[in-house]
Amino acid sequence: MLALNEQYCMEQFQKLLDIDSTTGMFRAIQEYLSEEIGRLGFPVTVSHKGGVIADLGGEGNTLAVTAHVDDIGLMVRYINDDGTLNVCTVGGLYPVYTVTENVRIHTRDGKVFTGTVCRTPNSVHVTEDELRRELGDFDTNVCVVLDEPVSTAAQTRALGIETGDMIALDPRFTVSNGYIKSRFIDDKACAAVLLAAMKEIRDKQYTLPRRVLFYFSVYEEIGHGTSWLPEGVQDILAIDIAPTGDRQTSDERKVSVFCKDSRYPYHWEMTNELRAAAIRAGVDYVMDVFTPHYGSDGDTSIAAGWDVRHAAIGPGTSNSHGYERTHMDALKNTYGLLMSYLLGEV
Repeated sequence: MLALNEQYCMEQFQKLLDIDSTTGMFRAIQEYLSEEIGRLGFPVTVSHKGGVIADLGGEGNTLAVTAHVDDIGLMVRYINDDGTLNVCTVGGLYPVYTVTENVRIHTRDGKVFTGTVCRTPNSVHVTEDELRRELGDFDTNVCVVLDEPVSTAAQTRALGIETGDMIALDPRFTVSNGYIKSRFIDDKACAAVLLAAMKEIRDKQYTLPRRVLFYFSVYEEIGHGTSWLPEGVQDILAIDIAPTGDRQTSDERKVSVFCKDSRYPYHWEMTNELRAAAIRAGVDYVMDVFTPHYGSDGDTSIAAGWDVRHAAIGPGTSNSHGYERTHMDALKNTYGLLMSYLLGEV
């Protein structure tokens, strides 16, 4: 099994995390990826709606490997009378996973403000017992409190904040004893693995046995990341997190080969090829099925009508769409399987 360049991978993961990219707000991360891919020496193009595509070379039977770089988050729904922000979700986010989180509010004219997601009322010391027991929802019991001296809607609007502004959650990245804890491991950790693979291919000057594109999508979290594919793609491989949980075989230290998710079974023959690549490389892998609330960008391409085979692999990850956790071993195993599948010899 080829060894992951852990230092480069984690550096890239942190750099991607440092760029707010709540779904729909893609320009900054698109520019960063385009610059880094160019620095690695690969041709890069961008799709009209924001995706970044690196051409790794090779001839014939094009494989697109995709990881997404959009994040779940919030949007300003309206401004409350007291100057706090009523919010709605962008992607599959739940209130219980955001309360007390620090956020950045991005306005349409480029200003950035900070704040905190709070319950309303927000102090247990002055809250009646029946309200303290309620988790609430974004419409009634959750708001964003700005780090600004505002107490009216007019004062908040005077800052330049309005309905439709984007709200990005703080990732809170940390590593402890090999365990990686952060928001947006889904899917920026996998995007970092792709960048590490590109560096290895460049540094070792590997010749790919087929044409390979790395496709960084920016709308996966709302379901249309790879609804368009570049010309010639015959197979699509999604690199995405493998949620752990009851009745799941996925493990935070292993890579999972996806058999089925809540939408479709993955292509039988392509999945068997990935399993064979895992065995050949000696990676620590499992086969898993993800229901009832999981899908990947590979599914998106199938649903859009593309005549492609689709499959997915990824690192075992706990607490999906919350404060997520995986282990460096899972990233190393994901990398090892990916490289084995791309090169056919490792």
